[in-house]
Amino acid sequence: MTYSDTYKGVVVQNWGLIPFKEAWDKQEAIFSVLVEQKLNNRKLSQEQPTKNYLVFCQHPPVYTLGKSGSMENLLLNESQLAEHGIEFYKINRGGDITHHGPGQLVVYPIFDLENFFTDIHLYLRTLEEAVIKMLKDFGVTAGRFPGYTGVWIEPENDSARKICAMGVKCSRWVTMHGIALNVNNDLKLFENIIPCGIDDKAVTSIEKEIYSEVDLNLVLEKLKSYILNEFKAFEE
Repeated sequence: MTYSDTYKGVVVQNWGLIPFKEAWDKQEAIFSVLVEQKLNNRKLSQEQPTKNYLVFCQHPPVYTLGKSGSMENLLLNESQLAEHGIEFYKINRGGDITHHGPGQLVVYPIFDLENFFTDIHLYLRTLEEAVIKMLKDFGVTAGRFPGYTGVWIEPENDSARKICAMGVKCSRWVTMHGIALNVNNDLKLFENIIPCGIDDKAVTSIEKEIYSEVDLNLVLEKLKSYILNEFKAFEE
């Protein structure tokens, strides 16, 4: 049995409110170390366990566009972005355009999936399941929208609205980027984009659904617990 069958330790970090580019650079640094370690393991025929990281943070207002996204889904030009004080980045995750801002919980699992399972679709469904279970603790019933990634409220009818967006990068089974869960954030900033390239569905937040602001740290702790449980992992 190799380390990949057994090693489920996760280093949990909270980066607080951090500029998107700074967080992206920090993710890339961790990601690169893990990929290099895996390459060295294979080159030297050794099995030194790779660590897994689960990062929580918030970002100042920013729009990010994934590899498969269209610039047409950004409804502001460069001068308007500057006027609103919002940054914009084209990034190396899957998916289209989304917004991050204070009050939104962003989660970056930097996992070596060979420590868990080598199935990117199962990985996304597992993250979704953790969010769905956590939302239930706050009285929010959520689910999946067939054909779309992320977590939705009332996905089965015309009132379908997205509460959690997902977009990931995976190379050599190491992941980065991840989850953006709307908690108490300003949803008006989604009006400047076509979120995830879907122009006929709304976005929502926990606060909007339950008519009350919630403790972001409580959401963080609960989501951490559900993610670790769904991956059968433990916090280092």
